Amino acid sequence: MIVIADGGSTKTNWCLINEAGRKIYFNTEGYNPYFSKGEYIVKSLNETLPDHLEREKLTAVYYYGAGCSTPANVKIVADAMQQIFTNANIFVGHDLLASCRALLGNEPGFAAILGTGTNSCLYDGTEITMNIDSLGYFLGDEGSGSYIGKRILSDYMKGYMPKGLREAFYDNYALTNEDIFDNIYNKPLPNRFCASFSKFLYDFKDNYEDYAFATIDYAFTAFFEALVIHYPNYKDHKLNCVGSVGYSFRDILSIVADRYEMGVGKIIRSPIDDLVHYHLELAPKA
Repeated sequence: MIVIADGGSTKTNWCLINEAGRKIYFNTEGYNPYFSKGEYIVKSLNETLPDHLEREKLTAVYYYGAGCSTPANVKIVADAMQQIFTNANIFVGHDLLASCRALLGNEPGFAAILGTGTNSCLYDGTEITMNIDSLGYFLGDEGSGSYIGKRILSDYMKGYMPKGLREAFYDNYALTNEDIFDNIYNKPLPNRFCASFSKFLYDFKDNYEDYAFATIDYAFTAFFEALVIHYPNYKDHKLNCVGSVGYSFRDILSIVADRYEMGVGKIIRSPIDDLVHYHLELAPKA
Protein backbone atom coordinates (compact mmCIF):
# COMPACT_ATOMS: atom_id res chain seq x y z
CA MET A 1 0.00 0.00 0.00
CA ILE A 2 1.22 3.49 -0.83
CA VAL A 3 0.10 7.02 -0.02
CA ILE A 4 0.48 10.08 -2.23
CA ALA A 5 -0.06 13.52 -0.73
CA ASP A 6 -0.11 17.09 -1.99
CA GLY A 7 0.35 19.51 0.88
CA GLY A 8 -0.35 23.21 0.58
CA SER A 9 -0.02 25.78 3.33
CA THR A 10 -3.72 25.41 4.14
CA LYS A 11 -4.76 21.86 3.26
CA THR A 12 -3.18 18.51 2.38
CA ASN A 13 -4.94 16.17 -0.06
CA TRP A 14 -4.06 12.49 0.42
CA CYS A 15 -4.74 9.39 -1.65
CA LEU A 16 -4.23 5.87 -0.30
CA ILE A 17 -3.84 3.16 -2.90
CA ASN A 18 -4.59 -0.09 -1.11
CA GLU A 19 -3.57 -3.66 -1.87
CA ALA A 20 -6.54 -4.10 -4.18
CA GLY A 21 -5.63 -0.95 -6.14
CA ARG A 22 -8.55 1.02 -4.72
CA LYS A 23 -8.04 4.77 -4.28
CA ILE A 24 -9.18 6.24 -0.96
CA TYR A 25 -9.03 10.03 -0.59
CA PHE A 26 -8.91 12.08 2.60
CA ASN A 27 -7.71 15.50 3.80
CA THR A 28 -5.74 16.99 6.66
CA GLU A 29 -4.54 20.52 7.28
CA GLY A 30 -1.48 21.84 5.45
CA TYR A 31 2.05 21.54 6.86
CA ASN A 32 4.43 24.20 5.62
CA PRO A 33 7.68 23.67 7.58
CA TYR A 34 8.31 27.41 7.58
CA PHE A 35 5.26 27.68 9.85
CA SER A 36 4.65 24.13 11.19
CA LYS A 37 7.49 22.33 12.96
CA GLY A 38 7.91 18.58 13.35
CA GLU A 39 6.19 18.21 16.72
CA TYR A 40 3.14 20.02 15.42
CA ILE A 41 2.99 17.89 12.24
CA VAL A 42 3.14 14.65 14.23
CA LYS A 43 0.47 15.82 16.67
CA SER A 44 -1.85 17.00 13.90
CA LEU A 45 -1.49 13.81 11.86
CA ASN A 46 -2.11 11.64 14.91
CA GLU A 47 -5.31 13.56 15.52
CA THR A 48 -6.62 13.85 11.97
CA LEU A 49 -5.57 10.82 9.93
CA PRO A 50 -8.51 8.45 9.33
CA ASP A 51 -8.94 5.69 11.90
CA HIS A 52 -9.20 3.07 9.14
CA LEU A 53 -5.74 3.93 7.77
CA GLU A 54 -3.47 0.98 8.61
CA ARG A 55 -0.29 2.99 8.93
CA GLU A 56 2.01 0.05 9.65
CA LYS A 57 1.06 -1.60 6.33
CA LEU A 58 2.19 1.31 4.18
CA THR A 59 5.29 0.59 2.10
CA ALA A 60 5.82 4.06 0.61
CA VAL A 61 4.73 7.66 1.24
CA TYR A 62 5.17 10.27 -1.49
CA TYR A 63 4.61 13.64 0.15
CA TYR A 64 4.89 16.89 -1.81
CA GLY A 65 4.62 19.96 0.36
CA ALA A 66 4.67 23.74 0.38
CA GLY A 67 7.93 24.95 1.88
CA CYS A 68 9.75 21.66 1.22
CA SER A 69 12.36 23.40 -0.89
CA THR A 70 15.46 23.16 1.31
CA PRO A 71 17.21 20.13 2.84
CA ALA A 72 16.45 21.38 6.34
CA ASN A 73 12.74 21.76 5.65
CA VAL A 74 12.56 18.41 3.86
CA LYS A 75 14.13 16.78 6.93
CA ILE A 76 11.55 18.37 9.26
CA VAL A 77 8.70 16.87 7.26
CA ALA A 78 10.40 13.54 6.49
CA ASP A 79 11.27 12.93 10.15
CA ALA A 80 7.69 13.70 11.18
CA MET A 81 6.28 11.38 8.49
CA GLN A 82 8.62 8.59 9.54
CA GLN A 83 7.27 8.81 13.10
CA ILE A 84 3.75 8.32 11.74
CA PHE A 85 4.41 5.81 8.95
CA THR A 86 7.06 3.71 10.68
CA ASN A 87 7.48 0.95 8.06
CA ALA A 88 7.26 3.07 4.92
CA ASN A 89 9.92 4.52 2.67
CA ILE A 90 9.40 8.28 2.83
CA PHE A 91 9.84 10.61 -0.13
CA VAL A 92 9.40 14.34 0.52
CA GLY A 93 9.45 16.72 -2.41
CA HIS A 94 8.44 20.29 -3.15
CA ASP A 95 4.80 21.02 -4.02
CA LEU A 96 6.08 22.75 -7.15
CA LEU A 97 7.43 19.41 -8.41
CA ALA A 98 4.02 17.88 -7.69
CA SER A 99 2.41 20.61 -9.77
CA CYS A 100 4.81 19.94 -12.68
CA ARG A 101 4.10 16.22 -12.59
CA ALA A 102 0.35 16.78 -12.34
CA LEU A 103 0.16 19.48 -15.02
CA LEU A 104 2.81 18.30 -17.46
CA GLY A 105 3.55 14.65 -16.70
CA ASN A 106 6.74 13.86 -18.59
CA GLU A 107 6.46 16.84 -20.96
CA PRO A 108 8.48 20.06 -20.65
CA GLY A 109 6.80 23.40 -19.98
CA PHE A 110 5.88 26.17 -17.54
CA ALA A 111 4.00 25.40 -14.32
CA ALA A 112 2.70 27.64 -11.55
CA ILE A 113 0.93 27.46 -8.22
CA LEU A 114 -1.65 30.08 -7.32
CA GLY A 115 -3.12 29.04 -3.98
CA THR A 116 -2.45 30.30 -0.48
CA GLY A 117 1.01 31.12 -1.82
CA THR A 118 2.60 31.47 -5.25
CA ASN A 119 5.32 29.59 -7.07
CA SER A 120 6.40 29.01 -10.66
CA CYS A 121 9.05 27.23 -12.70
CA LEU A 122 10.26 25.78 -15.95
CA TYR A 123 10.26 21.97 -16.12
CA ASP A 124 12.11 19.72 -18.56
CA GLY A 125 9.80 16.72 -18.19
CA THR A 126 11.80 15.27 -15.30
CA GLU A 127 13.21 18.04 -13.15
CA ILE A 128 12.63 21.72 -12.41
CA THR A 129 15.24 23.63 -14.42
CA MET A 130 14.47 27.21 -13.35
CA ASN A 131 12.60 28.69 -10.42
CA ILE A 132 12.31 32.38 -9.55
CA ASP A 133 11.71 32.56 -5.81
CA SER A 134 8.34 34.13 -5.02
CA LEU A 135 9.83 35.22 -1.65
CA GLY A 136 6.85 34.14 0.41
CA TYR A 137 4.09 35.89 2.25
CA PHE A 138 6.02 38.93 3.53
CA LEU A 139 8.04 39.89 0.47
CA GLY A 140 6.18 38.46 -2.51
CA ASP A 141 3.68 35.71 -3.35
CA GLU A 142 2.13 37.97 -5.99
CA GLY A 143 -1.16 36.59 -7.32
CA SER A 144 -1.72 34.28 -4.35
CA GLY A 145 -4.60 34.06 -1.91
CA SER A 146 -2.53 35.75 0.77
CA TYR A 147 -1.61 38.57 -1.63
CA ILE A 148 -5.25 39.09 -2.59
CA GLY A 149 -6.33 38.80 1.04
CA LYS A 150 -3.89 41.51 2.13
CA ARG A 151 -5.34 43.83 -0.52
CA ILE A 152 -8.89 43.08 0.64
CA LEU A 153 -7.99 43.65 4.29
CA SER A 154 -6.20 46.89 3.45
CA ASP A 155 -9.19 48.20 1.47
CA TYR A 156 -11.55 47.20 4.28
CA MET A 157 -9.48 48.86 6.99
CA LYS A 158 -8.88 52.05 4.99
CA GLY A 159 -12.52 52.32 3.90
CA TYR A 160 -11.74 51.90 0.19
CA MET A 161 -14.00 48.88 -0.25
CA PRO A 162 -17.46 49.54 -1.77
CA LYS A 163 -19.91 50.32 1.04
CA GLY A 164 -22.19 47.33 0.53
CA LEU A 165 -19.26 44.94 0.27
CA ARG A 166 -17.67 46.42 3.38
CA GLU A 167 -20.89 45.84 5.29
CA ALA A 168 -21.05 42.26 4.01
CA PHE A 169 -17.45 41.74 5.13
CA TYR A 170 -18.26 42.88 8.65
CA ASP A 171 -21.44 40.79 8.73
CA ASN A 172 -19.41 37.71 7.77
CA TYR A 173 -16.37 38.21 10.00
CA ALA A 174 -17.13 40.94 12.60
CA LEU A 175 -13.46 41.93 12.55
CA THR A 176 -12.22 45.25 13.85
CA ASN A 177 -8.93 46.76 12.73
CA GLU A 178 -7.46 45.67 16.05
CA ASP A 179 -8.61 42.08 15.45
CA ILE A 180 -6.93 42.06 12.04
CA PHE A 181 -3.67 43.44 13.40
CA ASP A 182 -3.73 40.81 16.14
CA ASN A 183 -4.22 37.97 13.64
CA ILE A 184 -1.45 39.21 11.37
CA TYR A 185 1.20 40.20 13.90
CA ASN A 186 0.53 38.09 16.99
CA LYS A 187 -1.12 34.83 15.96
CA PRO A 188 0.32 31.86 14.03
CA LEU A 189 -0.19 31.29 10.29
CA PRO A 190 -0.88 34.88 9.15
CA ASN A 191 -0.53 33.78 5.52
CA ARG A 192 -3.46 31.40 5.93
CA PHE A 193 -5.48 34.09 7.70
CA CYS A 194 -5.00 36.55 4.84
CA ALA A 195 -5.60 33.95 2.13
CA SER A 196 -8.97 32.99 3.61
CA PHE A 197 -10.48 36.27 2.41
CA SER A 198 -9.95 35.52 -1.27
CA LYS A 199 -12.98 33.20 -0.97
CA PHE A 200 -15.04 36.12 0.34
CA LEU A 201 -14.28 38.05 -2.82
CA TYR A 202 -15.14 35.02 -4.96
CA ASP A 203 -18.50 34.63 -3.17
CA PHE A 204 -19.41 38.30 -3.79
CA LYS A 205 -17.77 38.85 -7.18
CA ASP A 206 -21.03 38.76 -9.14
CA ASN A 207 -22.50 41.59 -7.04
CA TYR A 208 -19.35 43.71 -7.12
CA GLU A 209 -17.89 42.87 -10.52
CA ASP A 210 -15.85 46.04 -10.97
CA TYR A 211 -14.16 45.82 -7.59
CA ALA A 212 -13.59 42.07 -7.83
CA PHE A 213 -12.15 42.29 -11.33
CA ALA A 214 -9.87 45.21 -10.42
CA THR A 215 -8.56 43.44 -7.31
CA ILE A 216 -7.87 40.11 -9.01
CA ASP A 217 -6.53 41.74 -12.17
CA TYR A 218 -4.11 43.73 -10.01
CA ALA A 219 -2.91 40.56 -8.27
CA PHE A 220 -2.44 38.49 -11.44
CA THR A 221 -0.75 41.40 -13.22
CA ALA A 222 1.68 41.60 -10.30
CA PHE A 223 2.25 37.83 -10.67
CA PHE A 224 3.23 38.28 -14.31
CA GLU A 225 5.34 41.39 -13.69
CA ALA A 226 7.21 39.99 -10.69
CA LEU A 227 7.68 36.43 -11.91
CA VAL A 228 6.37 35.16 -15.24
CA ILE A 229 7.92 37.66 -17.65
CA HIS A 230 11.37 37.05 -16.17
CA TYR A 231 11.49 33.48 -17.46
CA PRO A 232 13.37 33.29 -20.79
CA ASN A 233 11.07 33.02 -23.81
CA TYR A 234 8.03 32.79 -21.54
CA LYS A 235 5.70 33.50 -24.46
CA ASP A 236 6.80 30.20 -26.03
CA HIS A 237 5.15 28.32 -23.15
CA LYS A 238 1.55 27.95 -22.08
CA LEU A 239 0.46 28.99 -18.61
CA ASN A 240 -0.27 25.78 -16.69
CA CYS A 241 -1.52 26.40 -13.19
CA VAL A 242 -2.69 24.55 -10.10
CA GLY A 243 -4.37 26.05 -7.03
CA SER A 244 -7.71 27.26 -5.74
CA VAL A 245 -7.06 30.92 -6.54
CA GLY A 246 -5.92 30.34 -10.11
CA TYR A 247 -8.82 27.95 -10.69
CA SER A 248 -11.54 30.08 -9.06
CA PHE A 249 -10.49 33.20 -10.96
CA ARG A 250 -9.33 31.43 -14.14
CA ASP A 251 -11.41 33.74 -16.35
CA ILE A 252 -9.44 36.78 -15.15
CA LEU A 253 -6.17 34.82 -15.18
CA SER A 254 -6.78 34.00 -18.84
CA ILE A 255 -7.42 37.67 -19.63
CA VAL A 256 -4.17 38.71 -17.96
CA ALA A 257 -2.22 35.92 -19.66
CA ASP A 258 -3.57 37.03 -23.03
CA ARG A 259 -2.49 40.58 -22.25
CA TYR A 260 1.06 39.26 -21.87
CA GLU A 261 0.73 37.16 -25.04
CA MET A 262 0.95 33.87 -23.19
CA GLY A 263 -1.36 31.02 -24.10
CA VAL A 264 -3.29 29.16 -21.41
CA GLY A 265 -2.90 25.43 -20.94
CA LYS A 266 -4.17 23.33 -18.04
CA ILE A 267 -5.69 25.04 -14.98
CA ILE A 268 -6.75 22.74 -12.13
CA ARG A 269 -7.83 23.29 -8.55
CA SER A 270 -5.91 20.37 -7.00
CA PRO A 271 -3.13 18.20 -8.41
CA ILE A 272 -3.94 15.05 -6.46
CA ASP A 273 -5.79 13.08 -9.18
CA ASP A 274 -3.20 13.86 -11.84
CA LEU A 275 -0.40 13.22 -9.34
CA VAL A 276 -1.80 9.77 -8.57
CA HIS A 277 -1.98 9.11 -12.32
CA TYR A 278 1.66 10.16 -12.65
CA HIS A 279 2.83 7.74 -9.95
CA LEU A 280 0.75 4.85 -11.26
CA GLU A 281 1.33 5.34 -14.99
CA LEU A 282 4.20 7.71 -15.78
CA ALA A 283 6.79 7.60 -13.01
CA PRO A 284 9.97 5.62 -13.70
CA LYS A 285 9.68 2.13 -12.22
CA ALA A 286 12.08 1.19 -9.47
